[in-house]
Amino acid sequence: MPESLKPGLVHEMSMEVTEANIVSQEVPVFSTPQMIALMERNSLTGVIPYLPQGSITVGTLLQIRHLAASPRGSWVTARSELMEVDGRRLVFQVAAFDEVELIGDGIHERAIVNLARFLAKLEDRQPKP
Repeated sequence: MPESLKPGLVHEMSMEVTEANIVSQEVPVFSTPQMIALMERNSLTGVIPYLPQGSITVGTLLQIRHLAASPRGSWVTARSELMEVDGRRLVFQVAAFDEVELIGDGIHERAIVNLARFLAKLEDRQPKP
């Protein structure tokens, strides 16, 4: 793996809680799947500049707690810190915050894969007509 891909790498990204990412009109708070997606997207985005040419990462493990509700109109920030690099395996400590408090945290693992090989294997898995 590239030597620049080392534990301690931190990345953050934010998004507003809107109609598109709330639980429902009756429960107008940031949904758990959207919080997890933000954490995962943030972890992916943070390591892209450090990956070998032609590589991507894919999610392999999520252990996430959703701790507090964030109402529509608030902003949620995901933070990921790369804690471990074990060959192709990347382990992140992830957290999400709104303007008030920590709303979620956990561990997320990703694997570095060659994009061309990944897409070729995916092609083999397509349903046959």
